[in-house]
Amino acid sequence: MASGEVTRAVTDAYPGGTSDRRPADLGPREATPGRGVAAGGAPDSEQVDHTAAVAGRTPGPFTPRQLARLDEALTMASRETGIDFSVYVGALDEPTRQHAERLHAGLGAKAPNGVLLAASPGQRVLHIVTGELSSRRLPDRSAALAALSMRASFSLGDLVGGIVNGLRMLADQAGRPDRR
Repeated sequence: MASGEVTRAVTDAYPGGTSDRRPADLGPREATPGRGVAAGGAPDSEQVDHTAAVAGRTPGPFTPRQLARLDEALTMASRETGIDFSVYVGALDEPTRQHAERLHAGLGAKAPNGVLLAASPGQRVLHIVTGELSSRRLPDRSAALAALSMRASFSLGDLVGGIVNGLRMLADQAGRPDRR
C-alpha cells in the first residue's frame, strides 16, 4: 500500500474511545463492505444479497438498496464539496487508528483532499481520517460532531443511516470548494 502525506485523524465515536489529532491520509472512494459485518436491523433492511457467492466472493453485509444509499451519499458529498469522500466498513487491525490511516494513505494522490470514514461495528470503532487539504475545511470539531451523530445511529442498529447522515454533516461543514 502506497504511503501518502499524512495530516490528522479523529478517532473512535464509541464510548470509551479517544480523539487524537495525529497525521492521517485518505482511503478508497467506494463503500467497501467488510467480511462478517452485519447491518444490525437497519430500518431499510432487506434480505442480504448472496449473489456474491456465485461469483466466488464473500457476500457483503449490505442489501442492494443500502449500497445504493451509500453510493448516492458518497457521490453527493464529493460533488458538493470537491473533497474525495470514502467509506470502509469492516474489521480493522489493531491498532485501529493506524489501520484507518493506512487505508486513507491508499488513496494515493487523492489522499490530501480526502476524507475516510472507517467503521468497524464488531469492534465498536469509528475513525474519521482527513488529508492535509481536507482538514482545513473539516476541523476536528466538525468531525467530532459528525462522529457523535453517527454513534447515535449506530447504537440504534442503523449502520447505513449513520454513515449517510455522517457524510451529509461532513459535506455541510466543508461547504463548497470556493468557500474558505
